[in-house]
Amino acid sequence: MALPIGKENIYTYGDYTSWPDEERWEIIDGVPFNMSPAPSRSHQVILRELLGQFWSFLQDRPCEVYSAPFDVRLPKADEEDEDIQTVVQPDILVVCDRNKLDEKGCRGVPDLIIEIISPYTASKDMKEKFSLYERHGVREYWLVYPIEKTVMVFILGENGEYGKPKTYSQQDTIEVSFLEGLTIDLMPAFRE
Repeated sequence: MALPIGKENIYTYGDYTSWPDEERWEIIDGVPFNMSPAPSRSHQVILRELLGQFWSFLQDRPCEVYSAPFDVRLPKADEEDEDIQTVVQPDILVVCDRNKLDEKGCRGVPDLIIEIISPYTASKDMKEKFSLYERHGVREYWLVYPIEKTVMVFILGENGEYGKPKTYSQQDTIEVSFLEGLTIDLMPAFRE
């Protein structure tokens, strides 16, 4: 689908819901981003392995884990859904406040977001989304680099900013800061 993209065009969740289902889009501050092409096989392996560890740990706990495609609407204030100018589809997200969940996905800030870097999304994930998630108050933001087999974890500080990231490699485990007892083993995710 060709969108008339330009600085004068601001798109909303209302626009987004009218776009074809066979195409995946995100909107950040009113600007649409096409999420084509489909993720690679290694991307899917990493997603499956990380998602499985989160899912297994969170059984019978208040937090829930989801994977893309799953819409996260990030309102600026109290605007109606159709007027929200930011909707993203993180690769993996954890939400601990179930009041944010509805049939459309999540309205509000997840506690943790994981983005698996691809050549098509690298700049957006490292710049636009980093700033977006920091600004909205996502507690933990993970950037997963499949080729390098590394993960950078950003923790939101009391000042509302991400501090210096901790970097983990294939042999490491990651303790999730706000989920006591959850340690993610990176070896299965990066086994190939």
